[in-house]
Amino acid sequence: MDNPLDLGSLRAAFSGRLLDNTDDMAPFLTDYRGRFTGRALAVVLPDSATDVAAVVRWCATHRMAVVPQGGNTGLVGGGVPNETGQSVLLSLQRMQRVLEIDPLNNTLTVQAGCILANVQEAARKANRLFPLSLGAEGSCTIGGNLATNAGGIQVLRYGNARDLCLGLEVVTADGHIWNGLRSLRKDNTGYDLKQFFIGSEGTLGIITAATLKLYPQPAAQMTAFAAVPTAFAALKLFELAQRRLAATLTAFELLDAECVDVIERNSPCRKPLQVDSPFYVLLESSDPTSAERATENFQALMEEAMETGIVSDAAVATSLSQSDSFWALRHHVAEAQAREGENLKHDISLPISRIPQFIEEARAAITAKDPSLRIISFGHMGDGNLHYNISPRRGADAAEYASFRAGEKKLSALVYEVVSCLNGSISAEHGIGALKMSDNARYKTALELRLMADIKRALDPQGVFNPGRLFPVEQPANNATRS
Repeated sequence: MDNPLDLGSLRAAFSGRLLDNTDDMAPFLTDYRGRFTGRALAVVLPDSATDVAAVVRWCATHRMAVVPQGGNTGLVGGGVPNETGQSVLLSLQRMQRVLEIDPLNNTLTVQAGCILANVQEAARKANRLFPLSLGAEGSCTIGGNLATNAGGIQVLRYGNARDLCLGLEVVTADGHIWNGLRSLRKDNTGYDLKQFFIGSEGTLGIITAATLKLYPQPAAQMTAFAAVPTAFAALKLFELAQRRLAATLTAFELLDAECVDVIERNSPCRKPLQVDSPFYVLLESSDPTSAERATENFQALMEEAMETGIVSDAAVATSLSQSDSFWALRHHVAEAQAREGENLKHDISLPISRIPQFIEEARAAITAKDPSLRIISFGHMGDGNLHYNISPRRGADAAEYASFRAGEKKLSALVYEVVSCLNGSISAEHGIGALKMSDNARYKTALELRLMADIKRALDPQGVFNPGRLFPVEQPANNATRS
């Protein structure tokens, strides 16, 4: 067997690029938020599934871990290696080809490194819609979206990434290529193998291509930005919107006042209302058949909401550019928060009916701990996913930030206890990665963890894929360094 530090045989095993210079590798070895940094023997950028399989076989032979990475936009440290240096980081960013589009079957097949925005554009050119949409869509990749079962703003109507995938091509731990790129809606011929890999965060195999569902482009879209007095009023508006709009309700986003204030202070975006409100709702409907019907139904919804006092004020977009400006507020949240300073992120899921109760109880728990802390909550209320972030007071000094960082785990524990009591989940769409492994071990049952470990051992018996991520299972411990 070759010396594992001799990269000559790895260079010879595949086409594409291999990086082993420290400066060249650096962008791949630190996560998007700069919270986790690891080390790797090399960074490889293959051109094809055959290349990926060759890299995996080389790593298995040399007892090197493989860490797959898409756009490196994750928020839980799942796409960077640990600090041992005993791994090869495999970036799929060169694998960006559109392989097939079938408008009649409403399917699109792409390589895993395709940027999500480019997947959307490929569908649009065929007069079709690929509805997965999230803030990082200009840089995240479809392989990473599937590996984390990404959600985004239209889950309410179209489902998570899992629901938008019909087939996968995957490289397995023994270096074989499973071609499951089927474009069928029905195929009951045994286990639905793709489901093992979707949401597995690169711990069971490497997704190299996917066949995705497409939809007809909507005939009309209606967008409103509404002020509501309470989170309970937002819930009433959601109930009314479901009744009035039924399946045409596409998105229903909740933003609290602190969230909108942060956006306005740190971005060019401004809310389209003169009034200030404790909460705001951004909602959208899309009708596949009739612009006239879409307008009538949406106007009836907003009129009833105003007449009943559920909504105190609202702006309805009258053009596509105005709709885009409404959505720009929502899409600037993460960037605006980053400019204002450090924050502690929570990506939680709750029964929709319990979101107002969570907001009240979590705020009470946090302010009892430290009344100076700011809570910035926003997210996909229509599917029960709330991004519940905590920041120090504005103008906090270095000592206050240090104290805030030191107390992050205790603050998260307060949030997660409320989530658990309301039968929610500590991760809705960001995944577990390295960040939430200990929390996942606490809130998952022993049986769930054992079944997950059994699947891991069955599909990756040597622990080749992404060790120390998602959950520890007979593999090197995660020693990633917090930076």
